[in-house]
Amino acid sequence: MTRSRGYHSYRGRTPKWKAALAVVLVLVILGAVGFMVLQEHIVYDGTGTPHLRLPQQETEDTGNAPEEEEPVEVVIQEPEGPQEVHAFSLPAQALTQQTVEAALAQPQAECNAVAVTLKDDAGLVYFDAAGAVSGTVRTEEDTTAALATLTGQEDLYTVARISCFHDPKAANAEVESMGLKNTGGYIFYDGNNSQWLDPAKPEARQYLTGIIREAAELGFDEILLTDVSYPTEGKLNKIAYGEGDRQAQLGEFLAEVRLALEGCDVMLSVELPETAVLNGSEENSGASLAQFAPHVDRLYAVTASDRTTALSALTAAAEGTPDFVAELSAYDPEVKGSWLLLAS
Repeated sequence: MTRSRGYHSYRGRTPKWKAALAVVLVLVILGAVGFMVLQEHIVYDGTGTPHLRLPQQETEDTGNAPEEEEPVEVVIQEPEGPQEVHAFSLPAQALTQQTVEAALAQPQAECNAVAVTLKDDAGLVYFDAAGAVSGTVRTEEDTTAALATLTGQEDLYTVARISCFHDPKAANAEVESMGLKNTGGYIFYDGNNSQWLDPAKPEARQYLTGIIREAAELGFDEILLTDVSYPTEGKLNKIAYGEGDRQAQLGEFLAEVRLALEGCDVMLSVELPETAVLNGSEENSGASLAQFAPHVDRLYAVTASDRTTALSALTAAAEGTPDFVAELSAYDPEVKGSWLLLAS
C-alpha cells in the first residue's frame, strides 16, 4: 500500500550561531555565580591589594591564631616627695678643711645630712659672697675649698642656712634704702638692741635674694631661710611699717627668692615660729603658714619631740604640702619624719 505524501514538521540541524550564543550565556551565568561565591573569600591587605582566601585557609588560620594575651596592668607611680632629712648642724663660723674633715670623720647619730650657716643673724657672711655688704664676709684661706669638699659628698645631703631680715650690719650700712625705721625716722632697735632690714623695701629684698642665689651656686642641696619676719621684741608700736599686709610682703619675698633660684638644682625651705604653724599665722612677726607654704619645699620649726606629729600634719595640710622638719635640741629616736639637730 502506497502512503500518501504530505507535509511534516521540520527536523533539520540548529544553526551554529545559536549554539555559540547559548554556550556564551551559560558561561556568563556560571562566571557571575562564581564571582559572587568568591567575593565572600576575598580579603585586602594593608596596601589595598585583594587576595583570595579559601575556606580551608580560613579554617587553618583560625586554628593557628595566637591566643589573646591578657591585658597588661600599667602602674603609674606618683612622684616621690622630698627625702627624709636627718641633719646635724655645724657651728656658725667660717669653715676650714680641718673642721669639715672632723665633722665627716665623726658621723652623728642616724644622720644623713648636715646644715651649715652661711649668713647669721648678726649679718656676718661665711662665704665669698660678692654681693655682701662691705666688712661682713668672714672666711678662712681654705673656706671655699672646704665648702666644695662638703657639697661634693655624694652620700651627704647639704643644707645652707641663711638669716634674712635680722641683719644689723646691712641695716646700719644702708639705713635709707634697706633699714627698718621707727616712726621718728631713725633706725629701729629691737628688744635686744639689734637692727633689722625692712621687708617692705625692694632694695632689702634684692640684697638678700642676691646672696641666696650665690649660696645656691655653691652646690648645696637645700637653702634654709631663717628670720623671714619682722621683729617680735621691743617697742613694736614704734616700727614704721611699710604699706601693705606684713604677711603678704613676706610671702612675696619668698616668691621672689623662688624666681631667683630658677635654673639652680636646689630645694627652698623656710623656718617659722612654732606658734605660726599651730595657729596658722603670727601677727607681730608676719609669719604665715598660708603665705609661706606655697613657695617652699620644706617648713622648719624649733619644737619639742612630742609636738612634731601635730606640726607635721598641719604642714602637710597647707597648700603645696611641704615637708615638715622639726628642729630639736637633742636626738630622739621616737621622732618620725625629718629633723635637724641644732648646734649647741
